[in-house]
Amino acid sequence: MKPPISPVSSIIPPLSTLPDFDPRKVPVVGVDTHLAAVPLAAQTPEALRLRFAHPPQWEPEVVLERKFAQREPAHASVLLAIVLREQPMVLLTERTAHLSTHSGQIAFPGGRADPEDATPADTALREAFEEVGLERQYVEVLGSLPIYVTGTSFIITPVVALVQPDCVLTPNPYEVADLFEVPLAFLLDPANHQRHRLEWEGVAREWFSMPYQDGEKNHHIWGATAGMLRNFYRFMQA
Repeated sequence: MKPPISPVSSIIPPLSTLPDFDPRKVPVVGVDTHLAAVPLAAQTPEALRLRFAHPPQWEPEVVLERKFAQREPAHASVLLAIVLREQPMVLLTERTAHLSTHSGQIAFPGGRADPEDATPADTALREAFEEVGLERQYVEVLGSLPIYVTGTSFIITPVVALVQPDCVLTPNPYEVADLFEVPLAFLLDPANHQRHRLEWEGVAREWFSMPYQDGEKNHHIWGATAGMLRNFYRFMQA
């Protein structure tokens, strides 16, 4: 996402700014192994198209983070891009360390809405092109999930899309430190969803994480990204 227009005045500090805070070191308080994974048959392109064409009755599990900043709300969109490889994969980025918001974190391509964006999908597609060079001709938008409001007052619309595997991506080095893919089946299996809880100065925060081991590198997916993926699981499992 693009940096805020105005400075952020913190009331409750964001977790990433707390002294010595490392989300990887916060104890796991639960893993949802009792919940069923989304069947592989429901993860095919045809099944995904059908699910969005005829969505079920369902409720998102995570929609509002505890507010920790005083700033004007800003609309944004992210692209939950499912790359149609032999095994469907979800495209994710690691943000560069120097960015003013969510630096170093795992995120979907996306960012703040511009006045010329006609729809949340337009925002997500424009931002995905600016961040990782994903051209619209390779993208089939399926629909969107309910908005997700972050503690920094970003009102995010997750836009879900299928992406052709022959697309050529060119990450913007200013915003993207790493670009990688995670199997959709891994993210839609709640046995990989870890719950965390931390209290700081009397304020309790809870969040999901979905650590993914990719060779020698561990991608620690947590916070808003994990929350939106958890909602996607609920949508697919409903």
